[in-house]
Amino acid sequence: MATRRLAPPEVQPKSFDWSADSAVKVAFWLGKYPAARKQSAVIPLLWLAQKQEGWVSEPALRKIALDLGMAYIRVYEVATFYTMFHLAPVGKHHLQVCGTTPCMLRGSGDLIDVCKKRIGHHHHVTPDGLFSWEEMECMGACANAPIVAIHDYYHEDLTAESLSAIIDDLAAGKDVTPGSAIGRLTSAPDGGPNVLKDESLFDGSLAKKIKLPNLPEKA
Repeated sequence: MATRRLAPPEVQPKSFDWSADSAVKVAFWLGKYPAARKQSAVIPLLWLAQKQEGWVSEPALRKIALDLGMAYIRVYEVATFYTMFHLAPVGKHHLQVCGTTPCMLRGSGDLIDVCKKRIGHHHHVTPDGLFSWEEMECMGACANAPIVAIHDYYHEDLTAESLSAIIDDLAAGKDVTPGSAIGRLTSAPDGGPNVLKDESLFDGSLAKKIKLPNLPEKA
């Protein structure tokens, strides 16, 4: 894993505070843990900060440390460990491309090429602020590789062409529908489920008849 660091000082905001909506959610998460264990809410609070601002800034880390009674370095350790937290500003539409082996074997390299051509280098934000992208480690949808996560939802079974079409729609302000680009049903085989169609394979009719000891004659 590459070293992850916070955005440079000139990018950091001067302060951070919870919005009214986020404050309600913070209270909800703190209410899930005993007062002596409120540090357990560090990941939910980091996630709320990112949802509020689009990324996790250094002032946000300090605010979370203060709210949870944690040393700042402990919050920093969590934020820099998990790649789901953006440590610098990202585009309105941030694309996370899985580049681990199953996706790579199924063409994620082509998807990365599209991102480089349409958006720019890794973590670059387009001048209009609409797009950025990054390569991710395995995101756990290997059966439907290759995948790209957009707004926390998976777009699966992609090709360079289908990803380009998604980027076109996002650029035009259109909604995009997550899921399989080829109409795959959940993680079923391409073309639909094709197993256990013969009921005799699971209804017990092929089982050898046996007589259990002490069983009544008519049973």
